[in-house]
Amino acid sequence: MAAIALFGAIAYRTLGVSDLPTVDFPTIFVSASLPGASPETMSSAVATPLERQFSTIAGLDSITSTNAIGSTQITLQFNLSRDLDGAALDVQTAITQAAALLPAGMPTPPTFRKVNPADQPILFLSLESDTIPLWTLDEYAETTIAQRISTVPGVAQVQVQGAQKYAVRVHLDPQKLAAKQIGMNEVEAALRNWNVNMPTGTMYGPDRSLTLLADGQLTNAADFRKLVVVDRGGSSVRLEDLGSVVDSVEDDKTASWSESADFVRRSIILGVQRQPGANTVEVAEAVKKLLPVFRQQIPPSIRMAVLVDRSLSIRNSFNDVQFTMVLSLALVVMVIFIFLRNLRATAIPSLALPFSVVGTFSVMAIMGYTLDNLSLMALVLSIGFVVDDAIVMLENIVRHQEMGEAPVEAAVRGSGEIAFTIVSMTLSLAAVFIPVLFMGGILGRLFREFAITITAAILISGVVSLTLTPMLCSRFLKSATHRANPGRLLRATEWIFDGMLDIYDHTLQWVLRHRPLTLALSILILIATGYMFVRIPKGFLPDSDNDQIMIQTEAEQGISYQEISRYQQMLADIVRRDPAVSDFFSRVSGNNAFGGGSNFGLFFLRLKPRTERDKIDVVISRMRQKLSGLPFMRVYVQNPPTMRIGGYATTAQYQYTLQGPDTAELYTAARKLQQDAAAIPALTDVISDLQLQNPQLNVQIDRDKAARLKVSAQQIETALYDAYGPRWVSTIYTPTNQYRVMLDLLPEYQARPDALSMIYMKSDDGRLVPLDTLAKVTQNAGPLTIHHLGQLPSVTVSFNLRPGFSLGEAVDQFTELTRNLPATISGAFQGTAREFSNSVSNLTLLLGIAILVIYIVLGILYESYIHPLTILSGLPSAIFGALVTLWLFKMDLNIYGFVGLIMLIGIVKKNAIMQIDFALAAQRGENMAPLEAIYQGCLVRFRPIMMTTMSALVGSLPIALGYGAGGDARQTLGLAVVGGLLFSQLITLYLTPVVYTYMAALTERRTEKAQAVEVTVQTAR
Repeated sequence: MAAIALFGAIAYRTLGVSDLPTVDFPTIFVSASLPGASPETMSSAVATPLERQFSTIAGLDSITSTNAIGSTQITLQFNLSRDLDGAALDVQTAITQAAALLPAGMPTPPTFRKVNPADQPILFLSLESDTIPLWTLDEYAETTIAQRISTVPGVAQVQVQGAQKYAVRVHLDPQKLAAKQIGMNEVEAALRNWNVNMPTGTMYGPDRSLTLLADGQLTNAADFRKLVVVDRGGSSVRLEDLGSVVDSVEDDKTASWSESADFVRRSIILGVQRQPGANTVEVAEAVKKLLPVFRQQIPPSIRMAVLVDRSLSIRNSFNDVQFTMVLSLALVVMVIFIFLRNLRATAIPSLALPFSVVGTFSVMAIMGYTLDNLSLMALVLSIGFVVDDAIVMLENIVRHQEMGEAPVEAAVRGSGEIAFTIVSMTLSLAAVFIPVLFMGGILGRLFREFAITITAAILISGVVSLTLTPMLCSRFLKSATHRANPGRLLRATEWIFDGMLDIYDHTLQWVLRHRPLTLALSILILIATGYMFVRIPKGFLPDSDNDQIMIQTEAEQGISYQEISRYQQMLADIVRRDPAVSDFFSRVSGNNAFGGGSNFGLFFLRLKPRTERDKIDVVISRMRQKLSGLPFMRVYVQNPPTMRIGGYATTAQYQYTLQGPDTAELYTAARKLQQDAAAIPALTDVISDLQLQNPQLNVQIDRDKAARLKVSAQQIETALYDAYGPRWVSTIYTPTNQYRVMLDLLPEYQARPDALSMIYMKSDDGRLVPLDTLAKVTQNAGPLTIHHLGQLPSVTVSFNLRPGFSLGEAVDQFTELTRNLPATISGAFQGTAREFSNSVSNLTLLLGIAILVIYIVLGILYESYIHPLTILSGLPSAIFGALVTLWLFKMDLNIYGFVGLIMLIGIVKKNAIMQIDFALAAQRGENMAPLEAIYQGCLVRFRPIMMTTMSALVGSLPIALGYGAGGDARQTLGLAVVGGLLFSQLITLYLTPVVYTYMAALTERRTEKAQAVEVTVQTAR
């Protein structure tokens, strides 16, 4: 036992700390850009060729793509069994094969990165300054800070959000170009030709070699201003004569702000993501230790702060669970002492707890598990269960000692008498979790760690109970003749227990005289259990309060970057005044923000500690009320999910995707579905990603006229791209980074549709030809984004839940709406909603398989088809008690609740095992009648049954109360266990002996019939 404890303590130091078990979603994110291209162009010319190649990759579950202005984002989700590194090689091969089919003007080939949608950044850092330009902040963030943090053990990557990378922007004045008779293409050529960084060779002489260097590289806007575009007759036209050349940033349509009650500043945000399996707390601490070093390396005018630290909530949850474990341990020990009324006797089973729990750490380390909410919850629950075997062993030895036997003799006889019972209890309880080990999908990955952790604790406790407990009893228990006179408190507890036993004795006799009534009651409970199981609201993974809220904003389609930035700050003023908000950061992007389009923004709020504010549901409801009905923006408030499932991010948490070949029919069906879904009481924040009202200008080329003027369609579109791209025309190379030179028109000409008439093209014969002579411009509305699922156009309708409604209710009501979809339109839930739909039937099947496995194990142990049925007869009452408890507390039956039901299957049967084992031994050893044998077994085993049940109950009580950080998510499991134990304890104490007598009578009739047949056969012979 000391060796087990030693290795467990060593293993504990190596275990990582996280919020949930490591679940690697094999997901690859592919991005491609073609600045200035319309969503239709990105969809047909970029997304479609790539999707065709990706569809041939093995193990691919889904392909989703979002095509917006100038960008395509493709999410490839593989099944959980697919090796992500192998999938990445296949994706690279597919991109290479599709390269010949992609547009020639793409600035860079498509890129991809491996992502895990379930992993959110563990730290958000901000850089801000009142005097230093944003591109300098970005340089420090990307070059100095992000690269250094990436080398910290356990860090996967550092994302720079709201990046403001330095670039030189050349803004041309079309009127000056026309006055100078210069085409846009000439400016582009000059920028390419006069900013070069090419090899110039080496001169080799007889004595030495000389490296040639040429200063063809320009480094900033001041250098570019003097660049000569054309020289005509000795008169040089420089770049500064044609417009404005400024030091700027690559993406000037993206911004992020860090905000609190006292300030709002433009900032650069860094998101630190950990590697799978890494210790979140240790990684966060290691990164925060670098902050003083960074502050010495950056100028004093740059402020660096931690905006969000997820390790704090994980640390708080971890500390609270540790306290919960200690509290559960103390409660269990108190229960043992109350029943045994002996300090020495109490200490013996109490030793089974630390050995079982600490020994489990070794198994967790071998399996590569972490100390997370599920594994710690398994350990907390095991405290109430692992002590059961030791209690049963101790109680039987103490009973023999009270009969006058010496300690050693009582230990030998008592352990031998009860050993088979303990083996039956341990193996059958461990067998409950066997089906969980074979669960597939995400739930299987999540709860496999829970199942193995609690199974290891149970098996170790069985070994401890069969070895250490009887040995300690033989050495440390005093004989009955040497016990001191009990104190007043002990006499009172003994009087209470004797009174309980006397009441049970009388009521049990009455029940045994009215067995048909008891059996009828059990049948009614079985029917009620089935009804409650069908009717109770179903849920999935419950959200917990992690002191964070996410707000996504949606403005009108076609809104400018400047306007959405102004609206974002107006909204920030409202959010900042909420008493629950500590600080927050926000973001907008004019270039396809968050896969939703250029009219979306994001807020990420950090709340004050729970002791200083309302519950998170109250805060969210208050914010929805404040932010609803704003004339300039739609606002969607949600508690960030514990785990995000699926690679497609939408504004709301749950998604349903429609797809079909006919886009007109698809869009009509999607609008109707969204409208009908908004009327469902269970849903809120109903929104679709269908955005077709983006203002656009159509340039219709007069091809005959353009041909006569020696201007091609390619020249026209190239000129438009140069004017409005903005176009990446050249690159600045430095020792530490590379920066772009961007070309477009002055901002005032980009804001006016009539400025298109000022665009001139240089024809093949050298003449400047205005655009309005070659093309007709019309204005209409078109798509802001185009989405694909697989290779078909798709529309996703997403929604959140209203308070008081379950996901099961929402899914059922939403599914009813989809029955009216046209036959050519197919649809399915995605992400979390899809996993929920699959899990409901799978978990119900799992519950049935768990009962079947228990029946098989008990059948093997007892070599009988009958006795396992008797033992399992109390299960309906346990499940009924759990469901009624959840219903009374207005909670849905979520994944944790299902785990509680599975655990009840393993716990409740222990009572029946103890009763039946004694009755079978009495029948065989003392030839008692079945009725008398089970009656005596119930009375003799009353004390261990009460002790084990009360231990399991008080061990689960802290979880049922929802104590600590994240305790609200675990509360469903605790309530299910506590409610099921309380009700089943009352029922099984009476039901099991009744069922036993009926089964014994059935066995006797079968035996008599078999004997009669044998006598008949013998007589015939």
